[in-house]
Amino acid sequence: MSKTYSAAEVAKHNTETDCWIIINNKVYDVTKFLKLHPGGKKVLLNVGGQECTEQFNQFHNAAQVIGKYGPKLIIGELEGATSGGKKEQKKSEEQKKPEAAAAAKADKPKADKPKAEARHTAVVPVPSAVNEPYGDMIPYGDPSWYQGWNSPYYNESHKVYRAAVRAFVDENIAPFTFEWDEQKELPRELFNKAAQAGWLGGCCGAPWQTKWAGDKLVGGIKPEQFDAFHEQIGTEELSRVGSGGIAWGLFGGLSIGLPPVLHFGTDDLKERVVRPCLKGDKIICLAVTEPTAGSDVANLKTTAKKTADGKHYIVNGEKKWITNGVFADFFTTAVRTGEEGMGGVSLLVIPRTKGVKTTQMKCSGVWPSGTTYVEFDDVMVPVENLIGKENQGFRYIMYNFNHERWGMACQAITFSRVCVSEAMKHSFKRKTFGKKLIEHPVIRFKLAQMARQVESAHAWLESITFQMKTLSHADQNRILGGPIALLKAHSSVVFEYCAREAAQIFGGLAYTRGGQGEKVERLYREVRAYAIPAGSEEIMLDLGVRMALKTAAKNFKAKM
Repeated sequence: MSKTYSAAEVAKHNTETDCWIIINNKVYDVTKFLKLHPGGKKVLLNVGGQECTEQFNQFHNAAQVIGKYGPKLIIGELEGATSGGKKEQKKSEEQKKPEAAAAAKADKPKADKPKAEARHTAVVPVPSAVNEPYGDMIPYGDPSWYQGWNSPYYNESHKVYRAAVRAFVDENIAPFTFEWDEQKELPRELFNKAAQAGWLGGCCGAPWQTKWAGDKLVGGIKPEQFDAFHEQIGTEELSRVGSGGIAWGLFGGLSIGLPPVLHFGTDDLKERVVRPCLKGDKIICLAVTEPTAGSDVANLKTTAKKTADGKHYIVNGEKKWITNGVFADFFTTAVRTGEEGMGGVSLLVIPRTKGVKTTQMKCSGVWPSGTTYVEFDDVMVPVENLIGKENQGFRYIMYNFNHERWGMACQAITFSRVCVSEAMKHSFKRKTFGKKLIEHPVIRFKLAQMARQVESAHAWLESITFQMKTLSHADQNRILGGPIALLKAHSSVVFEYCAREAAQIFGGLAYTRGGQGEKVERLYREVRAYAIPAGSEEIMLDLGVRMALKTAAKNFKAKM
């Protein structure tokens, strides 16, 4: 039972050497925090010994700040508020969705086990209802099926998976997003945590790779249940933290660097590469883009020449803008082994070894993803590290492009929702000219314009995800290449619009790193990372039309 204090008692602690404050009926000793407070110690001293919830919420992202610093500073509760606090807590729990409560219960460690060992081990009970509201219920801040709408796409396993992933992200990622972004790196143990929770392997798409990733999935769902919508949900829940750098840092290299090995590598290569990557012990990246080639993959210059004894390739060349490259243990690398053009391209798995040099690039955003300049200088690579057949690498690269672009669209659309959600919350809190922002018609107009674009983009995403779930990979390549390209381009345009409008609503708060406008400021910087990589908007728009014309021409000829 936590200690309680009267308001009169708290009021006595209002000096620089002894300073307490009250936030949401909780008492915090901020004496040692005074010198660490970003706004200076006087801000806290001005409210020393007082209730300051309104002031706190006005200047901070409450959940994030309390989640990070609260456990270290809290000393008790305000007297007389304990029962009310319990009542509010009970009310909050009742408002939670059954699957969320179940996930929380599953994550609660048993008394006879350490917390780290017991977490994410229990099977989450299946909820009874499909269309119950879930989450914060901020208008347009979550997909419609979170808001209680019926949907033909999602079943009970999706609900359970969503709740379990959210619990993991809220505990292990969200509180540290700003810190990791500023550090430009994720802790290596995060990969192990995500793998042990049964979530990391989901970024490589369905079906779930039981042989290499094990049969334990987050939330306790069965491997055979995992489909494209589970992957979409996982991506969306991770993207809620509002950081492309976090999403790319954790999933970026793995989701594009591992599939070629997974689908075309030998069993020996999979044992050496796939298993440790899906277990979170190793990091992999895709090294295709070059300084002179860019999106023109067929004209890459990095060479791989066999030694006289035929046992090794000698690799020389440079790669640029390689996600996760500076942290990677393996590089799935496109090299030229034959003639010019796409017919002379092969794929090699190059381990971090002698002759491999990586330099982290200074980019506008997605910092924790480790965007890298890679140099290969006479690197010896065993021929056993060849993926598939020699000179067939271009086909292996193209095999995963649709999946990569779909994932980018999924992230961009979720980031657009984050902008809507953050702007909506801020508009209810911020006052100008004697009114809350939400009471100004111009602000509601901005929010409406953002919402209509996000909702339509997400509906398109769900439609394509359903095709991915129900079509064979061959049919996906034949039918979805163009639509996915258009969706990828559309999602980045929507993202850019929402990031700009959210920044306007936040004003100066979105111009500074950290604080209330943290997510919006960061996402505004990261727009270009979604408008250019994996196929720029211009290339995607052209590809979408060209593929449609190609399909139309075939259908027309078939009718002749």
